[in-house]
Amino acid sequence: MNDTEKKTAVVTGAAGGIGQAISRQFVASGYRVIAADANQASLTRLEAELNRNGQTVWGKAGDLRNKVYCEELIDYSVQATGRLDVLVNNAGIITRGNILETTDEDWERTFDINLRSIFYTCRKAIGHMKGRGGGAIVNIASCWGLYPGPGHAAYCTSKAAVAAFSKCLGRDHAGDGIRVNAMCPNEVNTPMLRPGFARRGFDPDSAVAELNKSVPLGRIAEPEDISDVVFFLCSDAARYIAGTTIEVNGAKPVY
Repeated sequence: MNDTEKKTAVVTGAAGGIGQAISRQFVASGYRVIAADANQASLTRLEAELNRNGQTVWGKAGDLRNKVYCEELIDYSVQATGRLDVLVNNAGIITRGNILETTDEDWERTFDINLRSIFYTCRKAIGHMKGRGGGAIVNIASCWGLYPGPGHAAYCTSKAAVAAFSKCLGRDHAGDGIRVNAMCPNEVNTPMLRPGFARRGFDPDSAVAELNKSVPLGRIAEPEDISDVVFFLCSDAARYIAGTTIEVNGAKPVY
């Protein structure tokens, strides 16, 4: 297979725990990856890891709150690899607090990163995929968006919007050969989860151990549990799945 025949995936939040797992999964499956993240140093480490046997990852650091950066990611994919087949909007932030604890800045930053950036990347990607054989888009929402939990007003609302937005796109563009779905995890054992416990005065390891007990399957998700489902949704094995939400939660309800 020559380079122009290899599929390309754009992955946002690629330097985080889930994003790294997603990037590794696509590279292991023969894809090239445009890895987007705000953390240049972490992107550089990811590139060094995955480019040992030739370039398969192109890092592009930037701020998803910037419309220009969001749209440039898609153009950069086509410029660097000649194509765009998959978009995974994985980047997101967890904002804690009820409405009285949520500042204007909290609300705006949450929606800028969790939703507004997805609007820009999806619009640009669909414009490219339409008429070029289609493609697949997976937006990472959350079970907390489908079943809002307490004390996360901005986060839950933003993720609910991601789920609804993905369904809209899936329905509107299935006829273009573009499958859009939202994947909804519950808690995932990543570096982003643990600092939240520490800030609230909990020992992160003990808190994760307690969370594990709350999951019927016996543990919270690992990043690879999420990346496996993301890759499935982008693969031909999921060719008849479009415009829906997929819960990946170990059968745990939102408390």
